[in-house]
Amino acid sequence: PQRTSFHRSHTLDFKNGYAFSRLPREGVGGETLFANQLSQDELDDLCTRGATLTYGQAKRPAPSPFTPAFVAYDKKVLKFDAYFQEEVATSAEEHYRIRQVGIYYYLEDDSMCVIEPKVKNSGLLQGKLMRRHRVPKNEQGDYYHWKDLNRGIDLTMYGRTYRLVDCDSFTKVFLESQGIVVNPPEEMVSDPYTEQRQPVQKPIVPAGPDPFRQFLTYDTKVLRFYAIWDDTNCPFGDQHPCIIHYFLADDTVEVREVHRRNDGRDPFPVLMKRQRLPKTLVDKNKNFPSCVLEITDQEVEEWYSPKDFAIGKSLTFLGRTFLIYDCDKFTQNFYREKYGLKDFQPLDVNKKPLEKVPQEIPPYNGFGIIEDSLQNCLSLIPKPPRKDIIKMLENNLKVLRYQVALESPVPEDKNRRFILSYFLSDDTISIFEPPVRNSGIPGGRYLKRTRVAKPGFTPDNPIYYEPSDFTIGSTIEVFGHRFVITDADEYVLNYMEANAESFPSATLQSLRDHFHPQQVVVETASSGVPKKDLDDLIVEVQKQLKLQEPFNSRQFHEAFHHCDKDGSGFLERAKFLNVCDRFNVPTSTILLKKLIDYCSCEDDKVNYRDFLLAFPS
Repeated sequence: PQRTSFHRSHTLDFKNGYAFSRLPREGVGGETLFANQLSQDELDDLCTRGATLTYGQAKRPAPSPFTPAFVAYDKKVLKFDAYFQEEVATSAEEHYRIRQVGIYYYLEDDSMCVIEPKVKNSGLLQGKLMRRHRVPKNEQGDYYHWKDLNRGIDLTMYGRTYRLVDCDSFTKVFLESQGIVVNPPEEMVSDPYTEQRQPVQKPIVPAGPDPFRQFLTYDTKVLRFYAIWDDTNCPFGDQHPCIIHYFLADDTVEVREVHRRNDGRDPFPVLMKRQRLPKTLVDKNKNFPSCVLEITDQEVEEWYSPKDFAIGKSLTFLGRTFLIYDCDKFTQNFYREKYGLKDFQPLDVNKKPLEKVPQEIPPYNGFGIIEDSLQNCLSLIPKPPRKDIIKMLENNLKVLRYQVALESPVPEDKNRRFILSYFLSDDTISIFEPPVRNSGIPGGRYLKRTRVAKPGFTPDNPIYYEPSDFTIGSTIEVFGHRFVITDADEYVLNYMEANAESFPSATLQSLRDHFHPQQVVVETASSGVPKKDLDDLIVEVQKQLKLQEPFNSRQFHEAFHHCDKDGSGFLERAKFLNVCDRFNVPTSTILLKKLIDYCSCEDDKVNYRDFLLAFPS
């Protein structure tokens, strides 16, 4: 009686998320436990057990592990359906009220709670009527136990008596497993005042067509038709797929447009809002306004109805014509039952593939390159034409030069001479006119570097000039101007002879016939000089020129070709020395004087082509 502490020692722990139990270290209220002290059962067993001489005492099995009650009965709840009667003293219509509740008994700690299901618009404070705790049973300090619960009994808690009528299957199995006979279930009692307030369903039989009856009969029933709105007659028009909804509840129609991804239209969900659509209007009077805000039954002779819709029909709604080509299963069943229709074959409204119109390339206008201008006709964002990189690398810095004369009826143009350069890397042509003093023509670049097509070409398949087209005496038409080839560089002949398989024999033979007389003159002029001595002298001159200041040898070559009007390869000695002085060539040295003497002829002329061998470009 003097004990005041009744706490129990801790026997359940958690480690790494797992629960494990252990034996108590202390007794109730901190009482000391003796580990080696025998219990009364063990002492009785020792008194009655006899001595075993042969095999010794039999080994007893290990005791079962200890499991606390709140672990064994965790989340195990007994549930009973019950009701209690509540007195109503403030109402003349009801004297008592029946309230249905659920009683929950938690086995882990023997606690209980009472919960009343919430009923909408009941006007009562429902929910948890009694919080979860151990409920006292009597004044002696006893608490309710699960052994006190059963069907068909009255349970008094805090002055309120509950009638337990039923329980769930788990509760029944648990009580029977503990040896308790479960009473049969009882019927749940309903509140008489609540049953009195329930509305009585009476059949609605209107005398005639009633909109309310139509609404109750066909509510949420909608006919769905798939239609096409053909707007191709208008500018930028197209065929718009639509869905027509006919609401049977109030005979209204709604039209929705079906949008596809990237169709270029704003995704408005509704094309025509839900409304009644007139089919036939009454003849309007002369004083009736042509534009009205609303249309009533007085202005409409007939409205659209389900019998006006069918597959293959064209209907006009507010000025727009829709062709119905299909409907859904519910609509088919509705027409099959009400109108006896059986043919619901959908129409084929797929667009026929348009005939491919051949693309006509416009004629070339003369601006820019033909391939570059053609890209504007093939795509919205033109791309630069692709170049042959391999050809550009193989033929880099390879240029074929020709002397051409302008074919023109103007007398002043007859003596004009031009240098036509053909670049093998990209098949482009440039024309340069050497300036002539006192001619009245400034000279300079006549045609920038570009590709030149042959006359009579088509823009989609142009044919350009090639080196095989440049023969001595042939005529080249460049953007309406005709040029006659009168001479060519020796490099042209050497290049074509090295690549004879790529050029026709007629072109190669014309160049050979043109250069044959010049080679005879050169051989005659230099016949007195041995070839070996001339080569040795050129090597010595090149060694001496390396010690001088560098200069542009290409311009030096072009200056000699420019002074040679007839292309013979010979210049007068004074004109030759003038060109050398202009480029600061030291002609006063012994080696250069000897080279000039070797290249001189009897008529006071110098073969500048042999002289230029010492100045490679």
